[in-house]
Amino acid sequence: MKPVLSVRDLSFAYGTRAVLTDASFCLSPGERVALMGANGAGKTTLLKICAGLLRAQSGEVLYLGKPLDRYKRPELARSIALVPQEVHVTFDFTVQQFVEQGRTPHLSSLFGTFRERDRRAVGEAMTCANVAHLADRTFNELSGGERQRVKIALAIAQEPKILLLDEPTQHLDIGRQAEIFAVLRRLNESGMAIVAAVHDLQSALAHFTTGMLISPGAGLICGPTAEVLTPMAIRQVFGVPLAAEIPY
Repeated sequence: MKPVLSVRDLSFAYGTRAVLTDASFCLSPGERVALMGANGAGKTTLLKICAGLLRAQSGEVLYLGKPLDRYKRPELARSIALVPQEVHVTFDFTVQQFVEQGRTPHLSSLFGTFRERDRRAVGEAMTCANVAHLADRTFNELSGGERQRVKIALAIAQEPKILLLDEPTQHLDIGRQAEIFAVLRRLNESGMAIVAAVHDLQSALAHFTTGMLISPGAGLICGPTAEVLTPMAIRQVFGVPLAAEIPY
C-alpha cells in the first residue's frame, strides 16, 4: 500500500538544541499511530513539521509522494489537519461558529459563502465528534473534554486524509479520555490516518495499532505498539526501569 505520508531523514533543532535527528517513517492510509516520548523529545515539533507548519533543517516530508512545500496552504489544509494541545479563543464563538472555521480551506476566499456541501460537512463533523448538542454553547464556557471534542470536530470539518493530534486527552479524566478515543476510532474506521501524541502507554496499547517512540540518540522506533513498548525501550526513552510489564 502506497504511504499517504512519508518522512525521510528529518532533523530539526531549536538553536543548538537538536530535538529530531534523521527521523524517518511512513504512514499508511487508515493507520492509527501513537506518538510517544519523554517531555521535550520532539513530539509536538514532529507533528507541526508533518502539518507543514514548521520547516525542518534537513530531510523532507511527502504527502502522496509530493513534498509539502509544493502544496499551496489551502490545498495542504484540505489534506492534513492538526489538533493542537491548546487553542486560545478571544471571541465568544459558539461551537457552531468555531467548527465552521474548519471549512475555510474549502471556500473560494477567506470570507467566502458557505455552500450546502460546507453546511453538511460541518454538521457531519459535529455529529461524529458528538458535539452537535453543544452547537449554541460558547466555546470558552465548555469543559475540557467538550473543548477537545469540538477541536476535533473543526479538524474533521476540513475533511482531511490525515489527522494529527497533540496530546488530545491531556488533563482529561478517564471517562472523557474514553470519549476522545471513541471518536478517533470512528474516524480511523472510516479510513482516516491518525497520528496522536500520547503520554499514557496503556492507552497507546489499548487504542493504537502502531507505536512510534522518539528515542534520544536513536531516532524513531516504529512498529506494532506492543512490540515497540519493550522494557528496554521504555528504560532508554524515559530513563526509568519498568517495575512490571505493561499488561497487554
